[in-house]
Amino acid sequence: MSDDCQRRGWWTKYSETKLIEVENSILSVIKSKFRTWFVSIGSTVGKDDKIWTIALNEESDNTPIVMLHGFAAGIGFWCKNFDEIARDRSVYAIDLLGFGRSSRPVFSKNHETCEQQWVSTIEEWRKKVNLEKFILLGHSFGGYLATSYAISYPERVRHLILADPWGFGERPENYKSPSVPLYYKLLFYLFYPLVYFNPLASVRAAGPLGPALVHRMRRDIARRYEDQFENSHVITEYIYQCNSQYPSGETAFHSFLKDVGWAKNPMIHRFDLLHEDVPITIMYGEDSWIDPQPGLILHETRGHKSYINIDIIASAGHHIYSDQPDMFNKFVQDACTLVDNSLDKKGMIKTEELLNKHKRLQACVKDESACKEVREEEVDESAIVNKVEHEVTFH
Repeated sequence: MSDDCQRRGWWTKYSETKLIEVENSILSVIKSKFRTWFVSIGSTVGKDDKIWTIALNEESDNTPIVMLHGFAAGIGFWCKNFDEIARDRSVYAIDLLGFGRSSRPVFSKNHETCEQQWVSTIEEWRKKVNLEKFILLGHSFGGYLATSYAISYPERVRHLILADPWGFGERPENYKSPSVPLYYKLLFYLFYPLVYFNPLASVRAAGPLGPALVHRMRRDIARRYEDQFENSHVITEYIYQCNSQYPSGETAFHSFLKDVGWAKNPMIHRFDLLHEDVPITIMYGEDSWIDPQPGLILHETRGHKSYINIDIIASAGHHIYSDQPDMFNKFVQDACTLVDNSLDKKGMIKTEELLNKHKRLQACVKDESACKEVREEEVDESAIVNKVEHEVTFH
């Protein structure tokens, strides 16, 4: 990495030792055997890029799964999912280059070049850990990069799982920004010159007050892990330590943005580039701010050519893996079971019932009794297998 990328301002409370300590505390809840290490991918973006990696159940013969976190996150966020998903297969998760404990090089300022740089880092990492084919799961921005990787390397992706993926739809013409508390508005205007360039710049600008600021602003995330840790500050401290460093990935992500929260090059314009041989599962949170409409459009455009399934996780927001970990883990395992039995290559599961369910979920905003009926519905593995109706030949 360049010297500029190595520099850390004295004003922040970042500590590599503290980050390691906090991450170790988070990973201590994992019951399965695992190992963590840096995978060197050479000069892919910077001079000597390294990807921080965790692996579980590496001895399994079933198709492995690779998990990509979202913006400003790290491998620690999957701590409620690792054990269940690793029960029947090898699980790998990485800190995307520019985030967490991975290297922090300077990415291209051009969003298209930057996207390909990120995709290249995933591919170089795959070569180093010697994975031929794998199930690829991405959450939020990780879902965006996972899709881009599947477009570039379809022969490597056995099944694509998208968890509340960011960057798929276009900004609606009639979009209105949601109302936010006055406290956050004041912070935004106070740090606007910084936030304009990097979304989390205010955290670093706050200096020694940064950890307290993150704890106050991201209590919602901390609450999701209350059942895992006695210290409620563990997760917010992890968020702070991951994001008070040089903002390599954060700056790169900013180049993707059109306005606040929308992608310059949304995936909805690239659905035709997704190879028919790549089966897809998409999960949305019932209460998430992510619009599921692009997923429904993807289902329509792929038609009866290949497998696609859409699941909506009730009572879950954007962080579906921590809001409803049991249901999230179940849907991931369902998709993985289909892969193990090659059922996602033999046919296509109809998703009309799930699409109708989404419509009912929209209607239940005004009718709580309708919500109750929807939440009582379950789709188990046997029902999924029984829905395979059409034999499709894949090459």
